[in-house]
Amino acid sequence: MDRIPYSCQTIEEEDIAAVAAVLRSPFLTQGPEIARFEQAIADMHDAPHAVAVCNATAALHIACLALDLGPGDRLWTSPISFAASANCGLYCGATVDFVDIDPKTRNMSVDALANKLEAAEEAGTLPKIVVPVDFTGLPCDMAAMRKLADRYGFALIQDASHAVGASLDGKPVGRYADIAIFSFHPVKIVTTGEGGVAVTANAELAQKMALLRSHGITRDPEIMENPSEGGWYYEQILLGFNYRMTDLQAALGLSQLQRLPSMWQKRDERTRRYDDRLADLPLHLPARASDRQSAHHLYVIEIDETRSSLTRRELFDALTSADIGANVHYIPIHLQPHYRRLGFTPGDFPAAEAYYRRAVTIPLFPRMTDEEQDRVIDCLKSALS
Repeated sequence: MDRIPYSCQTIEEEDIAAVAAVLRSPFLTQGPEIARFEQAIADMHDAPHAVAVCNATAALHIACLALDLGPGDRLWTSPISFAASANCGLYCGATVDFVDIDPKTRNMSVDALANKLEAAEEAGTLPKIVVPVDFTGLPCDMAAMRKLADRYGFALIQDASHAVGASLDGKPVGRYADIAIFSFHPVKIVTTGEGGVAVTANAELAQKMALLRSHGITRDPEIMENPSEGGWYYEQILLGFNYRMTDLQAALGLSQLQRLPSMWQKRDERTRRYDDRLADLPLHLPARASDRQSAHHLYVIEIDETRSSLTRRELFDALTSADIGANVHYIPIHLQPHYRRLGFTPGDFPAAEAYYRRAVTIPLFPRMTDEEQDRVIDCLKSALS
């Protein structure tokens, strides 16, 4: 019996052909596929600017830098995310803190954010940037967060790494944020192998991020500080990084984007089948909301401790022993050793910690079959019986 992965990429012949065409072209990097991919992402999100980079962590980093985050500033994010959502603030020398989650959506709690902002205003410790995370692909309540951002004067970076193809109020995610970040890691909705994109409506932010991704170097005479000395001339006007995406990655992403609706549809069908067949088990299932559509990046269940004495470790081991790929998304960032050394302790964010104690990610991917999904469901029923 083959092992069922918790997630995996979906690669078709047209993807291979797209990458092969780039391999036969003059440009493997810094070529035309990058601009085409950026335009496709910008169009998809009704935004004028998209900046493609080597991964979403790099996108978060240059987004923070473009917003002038630095020493003495503060960045707040969700404790339930991959470490990059917080690390981007540390890379800039800022102080990082967290806002507890809503137990139902597992996203940053708007109420907790509002309360923390009120206290921070009194103490003179307001954040410069807040990074809400669209966990598992379910968009945060960005309209409410935009109102808070406007009231308290902080910038919003929406970490939509899980949310390619998601929507809020019937429109693509990202429009309430100053910058929205998307990921194209192999287990995400669309893959470029590795890759990320920062989307913004602000031309100045887009130009700065484009410079930062490529060493801070430009050949554009309009932004050079000195007259050009000839066709070879370039200037480094910022301290940037080598965060460029390759044309190979961009070509794969462009090909994958053509199938995004069908891949999302398959994910949606699988999640609804889980919802139906797991409804009677002692589990908390992923939330659905009438005003937003998840991208269904992950399907995370939580053991209902009032109806089952099974521990998360026991459930995880039951799945893996049956050759079913399980995972946990995520260990709360503030409980990681590096963040504990910064002063965070257990009990700081109780909703996040309660979620972590109960959570298991079960398999979900477009090519999943009924037989594979039934194996997962049967294993869960057996373990929780």
